[in-house]
Amino acid sequence: MSPASSPLLQNRLEVHDRKQFELKLEYQPSGSDAETRYLVETYVFLPASLNIDAETYPRANFYADIHNYVRFKTPVMSLEELQFSDGSPLVRLEKALRAGSESEAALIHQAKLLSCVFRGVLRRFARDVESRCEDGHVSSNCAAMEREAVATREGVRRILERFRIWAREVQRRRLQDKTCASIRLVDEYLSLTVEQFLRKAVADMAALPRAGLSFELRKELMDEVLREEQYRRAHALRSVISPTGDNEEYLHRFGFLKKFCMNILFLSARRAQKRQGWEEVLFALAAGVAMTFASVVAFWAQVRFTEASLNFFLIMIGGYMMKDRIKEGMRRMFSQVAARHLYDRMARIVEPVSGKCLGVCEEKVDYGRAVRVPEELVALRFRDDLITASQGELSETVLRYQKQVVLDVKLLPRTERGVSGITDIIRINVGRFLRDMDEPEYALEYVDLEDFSVGRVRGTKSYQVDLAFRFTVQEAGEERVSLHLARLVLDRNGIKRMVRLYPEEQPPRPQPIRSAA
Repeated sequence: MSPASSPLLQNRLEVHDRKQFELKLEYQPSGSDAETRYLVETYVFLPASLNIDAETYPRANFYADIHNYVRFKTPVMSLEELQFSDGSPLVRLEKALRAGSESEAALIHQAKLLSCVFRGVLRRFARDVESRCEDGHVSSNCAAMEREAVATREGVRRILERFRIWAREVQRRRLQDKTCASIRLVDEYLSLTVEQFLRKAVADMAALPRAGLSFELRKELMDEVLREEQYRRAHALRSVISPTGDNEEYLHRFGFLKKFCMNILFLSARRAQKRQGWEEVLFALAAGVAMTFASVVAFWAQVRFTEASLNFFLIMIGGYMMKDRIKEGMRRMFSQVAARHLYDRMARIVEPVSGKCLGVCEEKVDYGRAVRVPEELVALRFRDDLITASQGELSETVLRYQKQVVLDVKLLPRTERGVSGITDIIRINVGRFLRDMDEPEYALEYVDLEDFSVGRVRGTKSYQVDLAFRFTVQEAGEERVSLHLARLVLDRNGIKRMVRLYPEEQPPRPQPIRSAA
């Protein structure tokens, strides 16, 4: 699917670990406009018993609990394109070897890019196998999966063989130690990628019949996994799973290699306090108004009384007191206005190699009465009788996190498939939500109906936190809005599970952008 026909914004919400959930956003401009604007609004509905508000959970603490990663979307290629397309990193590496003109930094970049694209290919294959095994038509999917698995196995083997031939040839030159080490690490990560996704595919095939075609299919895929494992053993690499050990070294090395190879896709976010500058202007205006009042009082007192009189002295003291109160009152008022209309902080999205600014990201968080929940999100929550009946009866705290991203489409890289998009990963820690929770387990009295003996059964205490999302995309004079509603089930130990209450099933229909007035 080309970027022109793909959604302008895709999202995926999932639990990352016991204390964090993750929102992954894919910004994919169509290229029809020079600028594309994305607005992500997250509404968190918290029970009052959790004691979360602007005082107990100030903005600085909220932003400290957010981890944000922005990177280019991994270029999409098929195995055939990786082998033969002029835009393939593998083809470029082989051409550079024959020409002998590429710098060592460019060789490392293309090798890392190959590992990223290669990982994307195998990840899509593993997800396809998973979906085929889950849809209930196992027998009809066997033949199709066999064709895909055979093509994937053969393509993977050829790509690894060509890369390793290139690596041996290029390392015969006088390269820096860092370049040689980087090439070896990329080779190791390619091998681990094969193991990761082919092993997952084999595990997902557990639903297939254990004899015949499906058995041979799984055996062939596992042969590739074992082949790569033997390759790493032969090169004395410590990234081999041990059936009896804790595999600490394996996990550390795998995580390091993933970060090392994918860092070429990551963008830097250079933050600036945009709101602070405007607040200083407003505070200076407040000081000017207060000073004007004090000066008017002083001039009037000079005309009305002599400077040495008691009345003049008392009026000047009262004028100064009023000046101080006017200044502080206007500061509070302007601060509320700034919080309502200005973003808390701003960051420029910068491509680290060229230094180009690809766009701007602005963030803002509001609490309680300052938050107005859109009617369409309120209607989604009212599908639950507990929510509907508790309105006005039980209090809750609403926290809103807004993120606006404006991309300069002209500066985004382009591939054969169109404009390359950007991936934005927002990871939010819920540790503060857990602090005032009760113990997670209780003992409930239970009466046996046969002999009326009294016993105890286990009961668990949990809290439900609703997450509502509104995603807005503005491009080429059109606005697309989509809604999502999910529920986090928490206890004092962290996140127990996430329930998706309402994902929007139909793609958002474009509408003309409404005037701000």
